[in-house]
Amino acid sequence: MASLETAGFVLAGGRSSRMGAEKALLRLRGEPLVAHALRTLRQAGLEAWIAGARAPLKEFAPVVMDAEADRGPLGGICAALEATDAQRAVFVPVDLPLLPPPAVRLLLEEARKAHAAVAVLAMEEFVQTFPAVVERAALPWLRAELAVGRGKCLEAFAAAAKAMERPMEVVSVERALQEGRLAGTQAAARWFLNVNAPEDMKKAEAWLLEGMR
Repeated sequence: MASLETAGFVLAGGRSSRMGAEKALLRLRGEPLVAHALRTLRQAGLEAWIAGARAPLKEFAPVVMDAEADRGPLGGICAALEATDAQRAVFVPVDLPLLPPPAVRLLLEEARKAHAAVAVLAMEEFVQTFPAVVERAALPWLRAELAVGRGKCLEAFAAAAKAMERPMEVVSVERALQEGRLAGTQAAARWFLNVNAPEDMKKAEAWLLEGMR
């Protein structure tokens, strides 16, 4: 993997149990979800990889496999940080297809400005786990959280930031919209739709047809 300041990763290791099929390959408006996620990262100016894939996804982008199976998103994050020598990495899940590239660019800009160990977005005062910008230097503490069975990403992010004595930056989407730093509308809450079940896919299709992106 080439040396970069920032690398982008699509987290694609979920079980897809509610979908009844491999989620990464399900088609939204004619394209697999993994293609939507990779395009979001690339249009945000990042080289993109796939972390923790369960299905054969090498045709879409290089794949970093989890060190251990069934360790959840935090396992994929640790494997990706281990595989890259980039200073930081941006993580988006494969099931967040309505997330626009400008939101990723804003988050990365704020992470750099704050010298944050981790940066995430908040919408309507709810802190979103993804997308997330994570410093590679956080890897030992994230590994430690994983090793003791604390696999919830937000809790692990907070623990790593505290151990590093660096901020976990929480960026308000509403404030960025009000300040004109992020183009969008009140439909911005739709960016965080997780496509976890067939009804979510139908909702995403309908919203895209409305032209909300």
